[in-house]
Amino acid sequence: MSTTTPARRTSLSSLALTVLLAGALLVGTGVAPPGQTEARSRATTVAPTHIVPASYTISAATGLTAVRIAAAQRGKPYRWGGAGPWYYDCSGLVYYIYRTRLHHSIPRTANNQRLWAVRISKSQIRPGDLVFFMSYGRAYHVGIYAGRGLIWHAPRPGQYVKLVRIWTTAWVAGRVR
Repeated sequence: MSTTTPARRTSLSSLALTVLLAGALLVGTGVAPPGQTEARSRATTVAPTHIVPASYTISAATGLTAVRIAAAQRGKPYRWGGAGPWYYDCSGLVYYIYRTRLHHSIPRTANNQRLWAVRISKSQIRPGDLVFFMSYGRAYHVGIYAGRGLIWHAPRPGQYVKLVRIWTTAWVAGRVR
């Protein structure tokens, strides 16, 4: 038989609830719990992401349409500054598909597209999302995710629009608004 009285149990659960709420408030304000300030200061900083409701991003069906349009560009040559329909650079391919064909407002260059897109985790990427290849905090290349670790992209001069496997782990995912 327990020697704890109901009043004692209530106060313990209240104490536990108070601790949980205090922790949630600390996390919500960005203040580290005691003893973790040193670990937090050593951690790498992550660029802030925008909070955009899911209803403001493209649907899965629109993403699949984007992949089909990208596939239709297969074999078209790379040309720096090209935004279709005969020549493309990497961001020009994304711009052509989303702005010209699907009528979504999207910036022209890869890094501006990264800053504009809604950041998503790699585990939540789906066909039609954008894959940004990063170096020194900037996107230097972009492709359209086709599923199963593949992207459609316009690689470089002398190459053509093609479907390839993602070749590095230095990438982030974004969803078109």
